[in-house]
Amino acid sequence: MSFDTPLILQGPLRQPRQMLADQEYGGHSSIHDDSMAEKLGFRAGPIEGPTHFSLFAPLLAQIWGQAWFERGCLSAHYLNMVIEGESVRAFAQMPAAGATTTRVWAEKEDGTPVLEASASLGPDHGPTLLEQRLAQLRPPGPLVILADLRVGMTGAQPERVRMDPDQHMGALYPFSLNQKLAVITENSPWFSRADASPWGRPIIPLEMVSVLAEYSNRQAQFPVKGPAVGLFADQEIRMIDGPLFVGEEYLIRREIAALSESRRTESYWVRTRIFDASGQRQIAEMLLNHATLKHSYAGYDAALAGTAPPAA
Repeated sequence: MSFDTPLILQGPLRQPRQMLADQEYGGHSSIHDDSMAEKLGFRAGPIEGPTHFSLFAPLLAQIWGQAWFERGCLSAHYLNMVIEGESVRAFAQMPAAGATTTRVWAEKEDGTPVLEASASLGPDHGPTLLEQRLAQLRPPGPLVILADLRVGMTGAQPERVRMDPDQHMGALYPFSLNQKLAVITENSPWFSRADASPWGRPIIPLEMVSVLAEYSNRQAQFPVKGPAVGLFADQEIRMIDGPLFVGEEYLIRREIAALSESRRTESYWVRTRIFDASGQRQIAEMLLNHATLKHSYAGYDAALAGTAPPAA
């Protein structure tokens, strides 16, 4: 007997930790600082979105095995913020035999949606959730904070990055990989022990790929006006010839993939390509929607109206 009933994998309830309370960029605190978050109308500093990516690793490894860490893609739209102390659970729809894409999502304990996403296995991913969202974007109206950005603009230079176990990841990410592994919701010996890893080397957890891709982003010198406060609204991490290894040097190239706007935000979507140290072989890629809060930029309305210059 066979059925076409959709079956769902679910993980346990987890309480992810907030590790960005001391984050600093552009000379000011970030939205992850409680006082800054409250000033902007949020009840507390939220946990960074990609922290939740770890929740999906056991589910997707169950579906696609080791290949998930080599060719997997998680493409997510963030829906609601999570505050430290709240419980979150990940879900994945079981795909049909041989299928390379499925729907995944995360919810708080009370059912509040945290994120919606597609998960897929390359090289034939099909349209990911964010590729579909990009295709539906309307051209933005006049921009203020992002007025000097253009689609296709590239970073000022390639960036050389690495992640060692005890390397402090800077002002944007004031912690090390080992400090993250001490509190990560889903740990694995693959992240810290060469003898346990199928690749003979520790691999970087999916949520920390975001850190690897972002901690040097100031070197891109994209002309975003500020000070202004932003958050991650959409994020896709894709392994092409992975995984990424702890202690390995990589080269990053960045490009503005899209510009968009909502009632509250101006957004720039950055495609970050991660190559081996030679810059010849692409290992992974991240697409990230930086949503900048309009009301966090002094003089925004006046600048938009053209009646006064924005505050310095």
